[in-house]
Amino acid sequence: MPASRTPPSLPFDDDALHEECGVFGVIGVPDASTFVALGLHALQHRGQEAGGIVSYDPDRGFNSARHFGYVRDNFTSSEVIETLPGAVAIGHVRYAKSDQPRPTAIRDVQPFFGEFAMGGAALSHNGNITNANALRRELIEHGSIFQSSSDSECIIHLMARSLQRDIPSRMEDALRRVEGAFSIVAMTRTKLIGVRDPLGVRPLVLGRLGDAWVISSETCAFDIIGAEFVREVEPGELVIATREGIESRFPFRPRKPRFCIFEHVYFSRPDSILGGRSVYETREAIGRELARENPVEADLVCPVPDSGTPAAIGYSLESGIPYAMGIIRNQYVGRTFIEPTEQIRNMGVRLKLNVNRALIRGKRVVLVDDSVVRGTTSRKIKEMICDAGAREVHFRIASPPTAWPCFYGVDTPRRDKLLAATMSEDEICAHLGADSLKFLSLDGLYRAVGEANGRNNESPQYCDACFSGDYPVAPSDMIEQGFRMETPARRKKKTPAE
Repeated sequence: MPASRTPPSLPFDDDALHEECGVFGVIGVPDASTFVALGLHALQHRGQEAGGIVSYDPDRGFNSARHFGYVRDNFTSSEVIETLPGAVAIGHVRYAKSDQPRPTAIRDVQPFFGEFAMGGAALSHNGNITNANALRRELIEHGSIFQSSSDSECIIHLMARSLQRDIPSRMEDALRRVEGAFSIVAMTRTKLIGVRDPLGVRPLVLGRLGDAWVISSETCAFDIIGAEFVREVEPGELVIATREGIESRFPFRPRKPRFCIFEHVYFSRPDSILGGRSVYETREAIGRELARENPVEADLVCPVPDSGTPAAIGYSLESGIPYAMGIIRNQYVGRTFIEPTEQIRNMGVRLKLNVNRALIRGKRVVLVDDSVVRGTTSRKIKEMICDAGAREVHFRIASPPTAWPCFYGVDTPRRDKLLAATMSEDEICAHLGADSLKFLSLDGLYRAVGEANGRNNESPQYCDACFSGDYPVAPSDMIEQGFRMETPARRKKKTPAE
């Protein structure tokens, strides 16, 4: 089936952090691509720009479909699924990086496929390879011909150069050359493979559906197909699922895990399980911690929907201030609503959010949001709340200041575009025009995710580089381009946002 050619329109407002990818795969069920489409639908929050599925059938070989836009618009018809037969399939949803041109080229949409001497293999990658530029230069010098601008394609070319005799071993070979973050779902004709980088930065979980095996970015995708959550794929682990069962390998040098703490704050769906904890319950605990650290006299606690909702509930429960839906989200405004002319862009947030005026008028309002990135959305929301007659507006942010870009699979602006990198907390408050603004402390976030003593500054339990500037893997490509990492001596000094 030909790939779709029309990319989605640009978003009306892009003042949020975006997870760049979600991956899903299944082996051992007829029409595996149907299950993959459902799994990708559940992972749509991790990537909304494009999606793809590859399947294998003994009679028809490998088949693929790649499209721009939502899973529901491209992979739910019988006509599409019939082109993807077989009992093993993998899929990928993607959000283009901010430094890549839009519209995205269809050749950048995963899964990627390679034909090797021992047969074909397809691969979907969530994360970011921080030495991709150096690898790409080396591979091109040795004759590799790249088809996409994606860092993930480096893995396929490294596999092609390996001298190992089977595809899982070639993947091990390739990934030993890779720096950064990777959670991968791959497939051959008879195997489903899942592998996670030694730090375990991005999530990956293993499930079972009868005699079939499933691998996914999140557990919420198991629920939609009725699969049982078995366990997380361990950091540094490679699992191979076949009809006979599961094989587990640990091909990398062991390292202390540094899972992305922002998965708990925002990226993962609230009905998923991370590290044995409900994401929803963790976010409620974040809201409680935020209320303990930053109390305020007010009449209502209102979330910035939808990501601020669990934290707002926690803040309300801890503070005793009533919870209310002061802002209503229009659930039917997507990235392809209408052509975003300049006039439409000026409407900004109002296309997505509307203030419940009868509830807000005359009230002192606590607005709970998950983060502040560029600040443009927060400023517009504050103006809307004031226009509705609120007496006071107090921002409470359910994470520390986002002052550093992420290089491990989260789309963040350049550092000079991050509000918290250039302004103190008081300056951000004045910039937004709020009556007060407070962020959750980094120690408070750690306590909320289950670390009773807060952050271990000598050996942090999570990757929190977007808050601390403490990068667990040096972003080699960015350093080559002039990016300055934090040093221990500089980290001891307070950043402007602190």
